[in-house]
Amino acid sequence: MSDVRPGRLKVYLGAAPGVGKTYRMLDEGRRRAARGADVVVGFAECHGRRRTEEMLEGLEIVPRARCEYREGVFPEMDLDAVLERRPDVALVDELAHTNVPGGGRNPKRWQDIERLLAAGVDVITAVNIQHLESLKDVVEKITGVPQHETVPDEVVRRANQIELVDMPPEGLRRRMAHGNIYAPEKIDAALAHYFRPGNLTALRQLALLWVADRVDDALQSYRAEHAIGRVWETRERVVVALTGGPEGDTLIRRAARIADRSAGGDLLAVHVARSDGLAAGVSLASLARQRRLVEDLGGSYHSIVGDDVAAALVEFARAENATQLVLGASRRGRLERFLTGLGTGETVTALSGDIDVHQVTHERAGRGTLLPSRRRTLSTGRLIAGPVAGLVLPLLLTVALAQVRGALNLTSDALLFLLAVVGVACIGGVASAVIASVTASLLLNYWFIPPIGQFTLGDPNALIALAVFAVVAAVVAAVVDRSLRLSRRSARAAAEAETMSSLAGSIVRGGQTIPALLERTRETFGMDSAELVDEPSDSEGVTAVPAGPGAFLALRGRTLSSSERRVLAAFAAHVGSAVERARLAEAAAEVEPVKAADRMRTALLRAVGHDLRTPLAAGWAAVTSLRSRDVQFSPEDRDELLATADESMAKLNRLVENLLDLSRLEAGALTLKLRVTTLEEVLPMAMSDFSGVEAGNLEDIPPVLVDPPLLERVIANLVSNAARHNPAGATVLVTASALAGRVELRVIDRGPGLPPTGRDRLFEPFQRLGDTDNTTGLGLGLALSKGLAEAMNGTLTPEDTPGGGLTMVLSLPVADTSQQPHWQCAQSVGGLS
Repeated sequence: MSDVRPGRLKVYLGAAPGVGKTYRMLDEGRRRAARGADVVVGFAECHGRRRTEEMLEGLEIVPRARCEYREGVFPEMDLDAVLERRPDVALVDELAHTNVPGGGRNPKRWQDIERLLAAGVDVITAVNIQHLESLKDVVEKITGVPQHETVPDEVVRRANQIELVDMPPEGLRRRMAHGNIYAPEKIDAALAHYFRPGNLTALRQLALLWVADRVDDALQSYRAEHAIGRVWETRERVVVALTGGPEGDTLIRRAARIADRSAGGDLLAVHVARSDGLAAGVSLASLARQRRLVEDLGGSYHSIVGDDVAAALVEFARAENATQLVLGASRRGRLERFLTGLGTGETVTALSGDIDVHQVTHERAGRGTLLPSRRRTLSTGRLIAGPVAGLVLPLLLTVALAQVRGALNLTSDALLFLLAVVGVACIGGVASAVIASVTASLLLNYWFIPPIGQFTLGDPNALIALAVFAVVAAVVAAVVDRSLRLSRRSARAAAEAETMSSLAGSIVRGGQTIPALLERTRETFGMDSAELVDEPSDSEGVTAVPAGPGAFLALRGRTLSSSERRVLAAFAAHVGSAVERARLAEAAAEVEPVKAADRMRTALLRAVGHDLRTPLAAGWAAVTSLRSRDVQFSPEDRDELLATADESMAKLNRLVENLLDLSRLEAGALTLKLRVTTLEEVLPMAMSDFSGVEAGNLEDIPPVLVDPPLLERVIANLVSNAARHNPAGATVLVTASALAGRVELRVIDRGPGLPPTGRDRLFEPFQRLGDTDNTTGLGLGLALSKGLAEAMNGTLTPEDTPGGGLTMVLSLPVADTSQQPHWQCAQSVGGLS
């Protein structure tokens, strides 16, 4: 099986039910079959839509398996039959579907599809955007309908093709109104709730943006594989350059506005940590604040190391396929710009090519703190300019001093030449200073020391003066050169420290996953790729450093300098610590259930010591009295003792049942028998043991898909809790309403309500919030009710009653009377919240 080519997966992704995903899937199957491919239908759900059912004609359909489960028989895809048939292409609908439990089947259909792909079968499937795991909560906020069936995003992202099946909201609503999606009796409710224009528009935008992200990933991979450096303006990506100066906030907001002008635009902030002295003037506090601002605006922050800021910015922008670059106007004044030449903004504009550059003015432009001059590093230009200045500057000074001969003495002339030598040392270092010193010595000797016009010295003092001049010039030049080198080394260390500080801060905040750390390492060093490997590679262009026991951080790309390798080693240490922290987190996650179980056992033992003993003792005392032959009881006394025994045994039975059900929920072994049930069947029995309870009108409430005895216990627990906290003489009100495929049952009391700090602990077992008497039970009622509600695909949430009190809201799924029960409701549930 290992030699089989994995199958290819194609996914039709829709924004909402009814857009035509299944139709398109079957249509492609027919087209492939017409071209000679061996195509079978593994599973297709047509939902009674005539035109979709017509698309099945002419296609081979693998018979469905008949799965028995809880006194019912249900059709599922026969995975074994499809694998035995081994077609070229299998059409499998409803990617997020949950299979009927049992029989050795996978829990989810997407796992069946992975089996088919591993066997070399190409699969075409369909799924709606609301079934993606990452969008589950977003869709529920938009539509008000929780999604119980989801598929991991990564499963869909791994597909070889994703095709969006799109339809405008107006067209989809017309399809609904014409009866092409749901049965006639469901059309009005669907149009008024889930299929509202605003809901459909929002779902459509979610689908478009999700697919756009997937396309963007594929585009970036293609550009990297083909070494494409040109900008492809397929999407607005705005890069804003930050220096840590006060103008940063202005630049970030301006760049964010530019990105917002285009739907799906990206904002990227980048700071270049220079090794040429610029880093020394950076405010790390300002950078940290600006980073938070970028993240608040939905952007991402990046820090890279580069000696040439302009080149580093343009290289980063091209690597990210940026379309626009936002810079601040120079803070240097006119005089400094005249003396030091083009600034970063002008250089970036010259290098940008097809990237648009915005230079934004701000209140610090042209004044304020001056940035260090670009002449503080020995760039190629300075390496050339230094020796030239060493020859030309003494000559120019000689010409100038010759014009004022006689006005200055030899000492003044020598000091001016010494000043020129120092200036040359600042430009080109010690080598250029030596050239300037020799040139100045010769010119000083020829033009200013008698006999003038000759290289001979007539005065011994002049010889000493010239020798001292040469020595002083050489020493001063060496000192200046050394100070510049130390300054550059210090600036480099500051830049490295800044980069490492930013990285360490991200790790401490927990804001970086291991893939994100690898990507940040890659972009920081400007490499082609970065990955964790078990063994270092000897391949050319690969740099590997240890990142912990048995792990190496490997970078592929250019050759790194020794200083960059030192920083890379620190990066590797951080990545190694992140890997170790992830391992520890996994270990802690494995230990947490054990700790929770231990806490549960401890609480149970403490509670059982009193709460189970009380009814047992009362019943035992009553039975013992009745069996006594020493006392003759009247009929009234005998009946009272029997009633006490009966009540005690009933209470003990309820406590034991609650404990057993709670343990079954924790173990995921609770058996449910779901069926279509109306609230009129359950409510009277649930409220029969309580007085002062009033039920609202239930005539228009649709049936729900629940386990009736369990629902009765849930409602009884909620009513009991409300009655216990309700003031004397007040009525507990039970009302129900239907909305968006859910029925909400509200149990309303007028008691003291919940304290602000008690909401989080409301559903914890073995505790009783707000009870002054803690001897009336184990405190399992709400914990068990919540667990049972979730087992039936429902939810239980507390709300404040207007005017005071607590309202418990039980939300249950409406039963689909035209189809069999859905199987998400039948799976076991564990882990009480």
